[in-house]
Amino acid sequence: MTQEPEHPREMGERRLPMALAVLAVGGLVLIVPEEFRLSNVLHYAYCVLLLVMLIVLIVGDPGRIDKQHRWLRIVSGALIALITALTMMSAARLVLGILEHADFATPAQLLIIGGAIWTINVIAFALWYWHLDSGGPAARARGELPTNPAFIFPEQSIPALVAQGWYPKFVDYLALSFNTALAFSPTDVAAIRHWPKLCMILESLISLILVALVLARAVNVL
Repeated sequence: MTQEPEHPREMGERRLPMALAVLAVGGLVLIVPEEFRLSNVLHYAYCVLLLVMLIVLIVGDPGRIDKQHRWLRIVSGALIALITALTMMSAARLVLGILEHADFATPAQLLIIGGAIWTINVIAFALWYWHLDSGGPAARARGELPTNPAFIFPEQSIPALVAQGWYPKFVDYLALSFNTALAFSPTDVAAIRHWPKLCMILESLISLILVALVLARAVNVL
């Protein structure tokens, strides 16, 4: 007689939180003032490409995320890499502009640009953590973990207080990324492998540079 698992898992997390995060990146890209864009054509092409790749993921794995197809992992990784590249380029462009005393119309304009880049940075790293930890969302949902976990969440230490079969979903990784960028610390989540520790160092460093330089320059613009 087959024995049921002690903690049955949900078969796949919902795509909506991750999809909304990607759409938020597209919206934040669009609010960047025209004078701080590489070009209008590339700017809008980037947003279209994000949307197309997101649609491919939704069509390839509709409903809950539970399909373990290599091509879906590749498309998802390429999407996150595209967002990460935008983060790095935008942060570098803003930092160089501040250091070279670029003209900003108002402190509000500078804060809007800096805030948009900071938020995209948070989303980019949240997506990486979500995509790479324990083989990705589909593997976590199915309990088929090809690699050891990269993070230990507090919920895993208190199974009596969470739903049976609990596993981290995108919102959990978004909170982790937000805390890392804002507090320069993962707070209540423990990173137990080398790659997430290095990622959190990089995320915190980008956040620190953005916050320090943007706020200092905004004060000078006043």
